[in-house]
Amino acid sequence: MKYYIKTIGTILFALGLGITACKKAEYSLGSITAPTNLVLTDTIQGQNTANLGGDGSGNISINVSGNNALSYKVDFGDSTTNAVKTFLGGSLSYKYSKPGEYDYTLNVTAIGTGGAVSILSKKIHIVVVFQLDSVIAVSLNGNISKVWITDRNATGHVGVGPVTTFTPDYYSATPNTRSDCLYDDEITFRKDGSNIYLTLDNKGQSFMINAATAFYGMGTNSGDNCYTIDPGGKKLLIFSAATSGSTADISTRIQFNVSGNGLVNLGTGANGYEILTLTDSTMQLRNIGADGLAWYQKLKVKN
Repeated sequence: MKYYIKTIGTILFALGLGITACKKAEYSLGSITAPTNLVLTDTIQGQNTANLGGDGSGNISINVSGNNALSYKVDFGDSTTNAVKTFLGGSLSYKYSKPGEYDYTLNVTAIGTGGAVSILSKKIHIVVVFQLDSVIAVSLNGNISKVWITDRNATGHVGVGPVTTFTPDYYSATPNTRSDCLYDDEITFRKDGSNIYLTLDNKGQSFMINAATAFYGMGTNSGDNCYTIDPGGKKLLIFSAATSGSTADISTRIQFNVSGNGLVNLGTGANGYEILTLTDSTMQLRNIGADGLAWYQKLKVKN
């Protein structure tokens, strides 16, 4: 009989444990509240009405605030490894590093209680200027401003060759054999703050190769010739390391892009130029034209 009672007790004890184990635990997560009244302000270093993208440094600071936000995640939008940052709000600084002129979108995610989020976005315009060697900068603009013209007396003042070489293997112009509209152009490199700008005075016409005429809005199959075109005023130059594969013995290894139609004096249908050689009074440029060939120009300082 004692054994029977003990067995019943054991069964009842086990049933009690089972009932307890089957009872679902209850947890409280607290209130779930998404942040509200998000405010995002940005300050781009050196930004003014003349330089909407800033002074070329790429530096920006933002300030973020909101109600019921525990933390914030901001994506600065340039797809770099450090573009996404998490912070508690207030001020945060960042530096864009890719040379050029770009529009980026700032995306801010505010995180509230219970993991609820609110998102705020803002588009910004940033200019990042390549840190140009001071010797090259002074040679280009004379520390303030310098005017260049085609070196019409130099052999190869206009030339063309394959993209696989850095010499005008197909054609090299002899002195004074091109159209006058090429020779009267005046190209001014001017320093303005930390930026360098180019202004082309083409006296109303510029010489263009046939393959480039459509690029400048002149139609197609119009031939190599002088065309009436407005070069468009002051153009920001974006400098960067050369991407052509050139070496230091044949090039400065510096290139620049001209904003807009990219016209320097010879219209090739491209706006990127590599500086092969540069002194205080002479310069040779190379760029890849709309015809897929490498074009060369020799310039000299206007006396």
